[in-house]
Amino acid sequence: MQDGFVKVAVRTPRVRVADVAHNVEACSEAMCEAAQAGAKVIVLPELCVTGYTCEDLFWQDALLDASLRGVQTLAERTAELEALVFVGAPVQVGGKLYNCAIALNAGDVVGIVPKRFVPNYNEFYEARHFTAGPEVCEVVEWAPGRYATFGANQLFACEGVPDLVVAAEVCEDLWAPQPPSIAHALAGATLVVNLSASNAIVGKAAYRRSLVVGQSARLVCAYAYASAGWGESTTDVVFAGHDLIAENGRLLAESVPFGPGAATTEIDVAALAAERRRMSTFGSAVVSEAAGHMVSRFVLEPTETELTRPVDAYPFVPGDDAERAERCEDVFAIQAHGLAKRLEHTHGTCAVIGISGGLDSTLALLVAVRAFDLLGLDRHGIIAVTMPGFGTTHRTKSNATTLAEALGVQLREVSIAAAVRQHFADIGHDESVHDVTYENSQARERTQIIMDIANQEGGLVVGTGDLSELALGWATYNGDHMSMYGVNGGVPKTLVRHLVRYVADTCGNDVEARVLYDVLDTPVSPELLPANEDGTIAQQTEDLVGPYELHDFVLYEVLRRGSRPRKVYRLARIAFAGTYDDATILKWLRTFYWRFFAQQFKRSCLPDGPKVGSVAVSPRGDLRMPSDALATLWLAELDELG
Repeated sequence: MQDGFVKVAVRTPRVRVADVAHNVEACSEAMCEAAQAGAKVIVLPELCVTGYTCEDLFWQDALLDASLRGVQTLAERTAELEALVFVGAPVQVGGKLYNCAIALNAGDVVGIVPKRFVPNYNEFYEARHFTAGPEVCEVVEWAPGRYATFGANQLFACEGVPDLVVAAEVCEDLWAPQPPSIAHALAGATLVVNLSASNAIVGKAAYRRSLVVGQSARLVCAYAYASAGWGESTTDVVFAGHDLIAENGRLLAESVPFGPGAATTEIDVAALAAERRRMSTFGSAVVSEAAGHMVSRFVLEPTETELTRPVDAYPFVPGDDAERAERCEDVFAIQAHGLAKRLEHTHGTCAVIGISGGLDSTLALLVAVRAFDLLGLDRHGIIAVTMPGFGTTHRTKSNATTLAEALGVQLREVSIAAAVRQHFADIGHDESVHDVTYENSQARERTQIIMDIANQEGGLVVGTGDLSELALGWATYNGDHMSMYGVNGGVPKTLVRHLVRYVADTCGNDVEARVLYDVLDTPVSPELLPANEDGTIAQQTEDLVGPYELHDFVLYEVLRRGSRPRKVYRLARIAFAGTYDDATILKWLRTFYWRFFAQQFKRSCLPDGPKVGSVAVSPRGDLRMPSDALATLWLAELDELG
């Protein structure tokens, strides 16, 4: 929980209809098992103390009295569990009977949340027995000599983990047009639990799943849904024990309907809180009585939670083949339509791209071709310029020229060697000194060439630099850093690779595909240093700045999820276990933070380019960062780790 992770368990105990003694033991066993597994919030189904399907037996005092005793027993048993437990039971208040979610912690009843929306249609006749609960909270005597807060507008705030604020709703509340969880989230709840007895009919599981996942996305919260199991199926209804846990639109854990009835995972309340701070439309979430909710406190010690939820090493790249193909098509559409609009606005029929035979310029060329096709323009209007220099290899040059020919674009070759040597002579630089001046002079000469060709032809220079390079500042200022429209600026390097592969797999042109596959196999390099004696690439980018797959993971955690350095390190160790050791991860984490801060001045003057995903660094959009900020605080936290 120190990093914001809280283990949540949803359990469906095997209950018997109206057999309270049995049900109490089944509930007790379920909550003890979940607590032993490390769960700090445990959710059991609706009316699990009595069974949901008791119908007119809810009018029997014997059942109601037994239920009260059962709740007291379960409350007492939480004294030895460091967890907040929710159980479902009927509660009488003011002469009315309510279907309630009861919060238990440290041996006591912390609060009672009544169901707001009582269904009375189709197979449900709850209004025959239960009254819709009030929103306003008050302290009531729920059992002889036992008092607790009663009402729907109630929050349960954790003393040890400030971002963990829990709210409850009961079954139909979620299915209503305006679920109570909306108000709960706006009042500060980061976790909503739902105690349910949603029966099983054909197609309902998928709909239930979509409701839970969708509500977690809409409310930027975690949502834990516990459903009654088949042990209380009776008469015309059958229950499946379909348990779900979702977080901000992502399904984290789910039990198979008619299976064991258990779902356990960790939710990231720190990430949820960070996302809400980012969203101005979310409103002010004030966890206090001033927000219209009563706040009940419970205590959990802030310990480190063992993670069982998957940590995706490639957050920008879907693991599923079909989903990945769909993502690639979406990205291409955004890039191509963005460029097409700029060409249309400028009445342009010419685009100039510097091609190197590398991934980024290859992707930019493919995007330009699609944009021209969208506008019905002749592909000959795309001028692909290869500019061999001191580090250009035969392999990359050949790939660049072959691809241009296969795509039917105009190809030009302009060597930069003579111009750069003249520049070295002009500024008094020794060509044998392979320093930053040696490298950047080549990059700026190439940019000058394509800018001037664009002026000659009335064209537009299409930039090739990607999101990962921008994050690290791996670009020559006013060299490859600059263009008239940067189509790749929103695409991380790990996704660039899959976009190129997607075209190779689907283009239907053998020559084009062959070249693209070879581009994918070519080491990433700016080719600014002379090649090896055997003609192979000497300068490999990932040897200098670190693995892009690791940097993209860090970029996502830092900008999208707001994770602090120690949390990023912890997650990276899990995601890349067996790939990088701890020392390597720490080394490149330091590199990322240092470069990310030091190179902001380059991002502060980026050219226009389409935003592609939820992580972007445009100074006009997602990242308003001072160019002179220091990384001291972030690097110091990394230093504490080793």
